[in-house]
Amino acid sequence: MRLRNFVMGCTLLASYTAVAQPSPKEDLPGDYLTPAFHAGRRDSLRQLMPANSVTVVWAYPTRNFSNDVDYVYHQNPDLYYFSGYKEPHSMLLVFKEPQTAADGSTFKELLFVQKRNAQAEQWTGKRMGVEGAKEKLGLTHVFNGEDFKNYQLDFTKFDKIILDRLPADVNDSRYDNADLFDLLKQLKEKAQIPDNYVQEKRFGTAQFRQYTGQLREIKTEEEVNLLRKAVEISCHGQAEVMKAVRPDMSEREVQGLHEYVHKKYGAEYVGYPSIVGAGNNGCVLHYQENEKLHVENKMVLMDVGAEYHGYTADVTRTVPANGKFTAEQKAIYEIVYEAQEAAFKLCKEGSTWGELDKVSRNVVAEGLIKLGIITKKEEANKYYPHGLGHHIGLDVHDRSASATLKKGMVITIEPGIYIPENSNCDKKWWGIAVRIEDDLLIKEKDFELLSWAAPRKASDVEKVVAEKSPLDQFTLPKLQSGKKGF
Repeated sequence: MRLRNFVMGCTLLASYTAVAQPSPKEDLPGDYLTPAFHAGRRDSLRQLMPANSVTVVWAYPTRNFSNDVDYVYHQNPDLYYFSGYKEPHSMLLVFKEPQTAADGSTFKELLFVQKRNAQAEQWTGKRMGVEGAKEKLGLTHVFNGEDFKNYQLDFTKFDKIILDRLPADVNDSRYDNADLFDLLKQLKEKAQIPDNYVQEKRFGTAQFRQYTGQLREIKTEEEVNLLRKAVEISCHGQAEVMKAVRPDMSEREVQGLHEYVHKKYGAEYVGYPSIVGAGNNGCVLHYQENEKLHVENKMVLMDVGAEYHGYTADVTRTVPANGKFTAEQKAIYEIVYEAQEAAFKLCKEGSTWGELDKVSRNVVAEGLIKLGIITKKEEANKYYPHGLGHHIGLDVHDRSASATLKKGMVITIEPGIYIPENSNCDKKWWGIAVRIEDDLLIKEKDFELLSWAAPRKASDVEKVVAEKSPLDQFTLPKLQSGKKGF
């Protein structure tokens, strides 16, 4: 029965129109964003830009993990959004009006990319190169990064150069004279960018954040399809882990089960470090150590989101590891659930974040007063210390520009109550932490609950935790040391 449910989940995921069908040539997923999507985003950016302006978007720096090992590279979401290019040491220029090249051709954008290098590619994988970027991204004016230095483009003729803050952690490789360090150095020279450029009207740093926020806060149909998949993958991870969780598990084991399910469904990464906090650890909002060896008969707060083709979900569930909420745990859980339900009622176009936050906090405050945990409403903030929600997309806290909900936004609603040990209340409440977080697509008059596949009601959570899991069949020999973590 449990294995059948797991298989059914896989079947449901495969039913989307944006299903990951393999590419016949390269055996790769077939549901990536298309060149037409990225071109449309560049055109939308141009519509926002003032006359005689250029927007500059660069790649994120590569970052060192330890010694000669780098972190897995993650592209600047803005560069990916406008181009589809995923490699480092690159830069995109988007022009308001068509420009004329030295050969007489006209262009509206320029992309500078990593040069093909057979020796480097043997170690780190194939690079797209100029021809690959033209073919796969649909851009016509693509050049190697080393060409930027001598490219004839007079930046001083533009009334506005729109760009983000320059990154401060860019390393200069002595083996590459066209890495990101060199590209940015040459950009500063060509565009005469001073150290205090953020204060100068000619450089539109505020406009960059405003424009990208306006665009990225409203999701296209293609983006919603990828978010639906990321969210449902995350929800099936939550549901399967509910069935598998046991008091003798470690927090890291619970984390690993989530991430295994994500990979099983084809998610490339997690969208943020997985949070698995048992008991008092759940009171740490961004707890990441996940090192407790036994979750015991505690509630386990699991804030884990899959990243699928660059788009990340953000789903949180709180479950009793032994299958049953205690009276105190259930009382707190029900308050958080009702706070979320109250906010849901206002989730539609035209509502403001402030309105949603106010109703959720009122439910939490009244509930805590009723339980005797606080005596005045304003005291509730110490047990509910974060905001109600945020946008999701290419970032887990995605770019936005409006405090009012609009059709096409994808947001989270995540009320929570956290009562750390030694709080100023009866000890029976200490160490209880509950967060319920769901992902919603805002519509004109209501919303679509994207995270429907993960149980939310306390009674439904208990039912699922009581089920057996196909993951129970996965066993390992004991370590010779005799315990987890040595």
